[in-house]
Amino acid sequence: MATDDLFEREKPGVPLAERLRPRHLGDVLGQRHLLGPGMPLRVAFESGVPHSMILWGPPGTGKTTLARLTASAFGTAFTALSAVFSGVKEIREAMAQAEREFAVNGRRTILFVDEVHRFNKAQQDAFLPYVEQGTVTFIGATTENPSFEVNSALLSRANVYVLHSLTDEDLALLLERAVAGLLDPLQLDDEARDRLIGNADGDARRLLNAVEILANAAGAERQQKIDGSFVENILSRSLRRFDKGGEQFYDQISALHKSVRGSDPDAALYWLVRMLDGGAEPLYLGRRMVRMAVEDIGLADPRALDIAMAACETYERLGSPEGELALAESVIYLACAAKSNAVYNAYNAARRFVSADSTRPVPLHLRNAPTRLMKNLGYGADYRYAHDEKDAYVPGENYFPEGMPEVSWYQPTERGLEAKIREKLAYLRSLDEPSARKNRQE
Repeated sequence: MATDDLFEREKPGVPLAERLRPRHLGDVLGQRHLLGPGMPLRVAFESGVPHSMILWGPPGTGKTTLARLTASAFGTAFTALSAVFSGVKEIREAMAQAEREFAVNGRRTILFVDEVHRFNKAQQDAFLPYVEQGTVTFIGATTENPSFEVNSALLSRANVYVLHSLTDEDLALLLERAVAGLLDPLQLDDEARDRLIGNADGDARRLLNAVEILANAAGAERQQKIDGSFVENILSRSLRRFDKGGEQFYDQISALHKSVRGSDPDAALYWLVRMLDGGAEPLYLGRRMVRMAVEDIGLADPRALDIAMAACETYERLGSPEGELALAESVIYLACAAKSNAVYNAYNAARRFVSADSTRPVPLHLRNAPTRLMKNLGYGADYRYAHDEKDAYVPGENYFPEGMPEVSWYQPTERGLEAKIREKLAYLRSLDEPSARKNRQE
């Protein structure tokens, strides 16, 4: 738990990211939609009255910085908790300290909770009485959607501000500050700058950490002029940012699925490679492709399911990186295949009907009759064997329970193989018409 000592920049060994943390609101890069003139957080700072808030955004976008600047701007005490390292004991200590601060010095406390989504419901509820009493102004930071991860009671008492990843322009300015702030200057060529900015992936802290690693390596090798290859060699291959159980992960898998559904092979390949680069489990992506083949392609191209299954099996046999090529082949095929969700829709319609319907008995003519008793009871009586009929089809036969309403759940499209299926079903239905007329006449 950290208190009041907001800017410990001058202590030896303090990381570059901490040394360059903005001291004033005007020094903050990015978030113009919140901090520009007339924008919500700028107005909040200018009002002079702090309020509880949730700062939601990717890592390295300034959530901790804004929380600390809030305390500095309003002259309040500042207490920081990390949900990763704190429990009930630390929460109680923080609340007791806030009460003492108010009783002794008349100062309210800004309570900053980093990664608030990692606190459970009971822990989040523990803050509510103090927020309602005004003992603390609550500021939570989260990389996950607060609608799902923050209790509704706490969420209703806080404004939610969405922070965005820094743009390349923002990171370029930050890189200039970082290089200027080094004790031993570095001379970066354009390729080195581009690689550093690309590696940062919109994350200010990641950029500053990379610069610090680079500076240490350059000092050890007595090298001031830095090119792109030096950056590539020094910085180990880093994975694109997303928490494998977090919202960014599911946003990307959603983009992959929708690119396949939208028949855009290049976009589908892009999202597949993005997720592989980000550390996604390849077989998870393979399983998702199997789902795409069934849900969005279906009988318009049944080969899609075979190819998706084969890609998973290929990856299991070959591993990475060879197996990933099979996944790429699969995702391109799926994107190019004819699309139909007719099977998906038919299945869901049938499931909804069955879940709401009563248990209808199997008609006697469709029942199995392995014993004499069953035959005597009429099981299997009057059943007509389809293979003995013309076109292997029994016109007018009913395969539903008695009293079943007429349904037509499967509606094949006119795309791919389903166009032929649609034509065949229409032909078979036409054979039913004479039988239907006969039954009506009888």
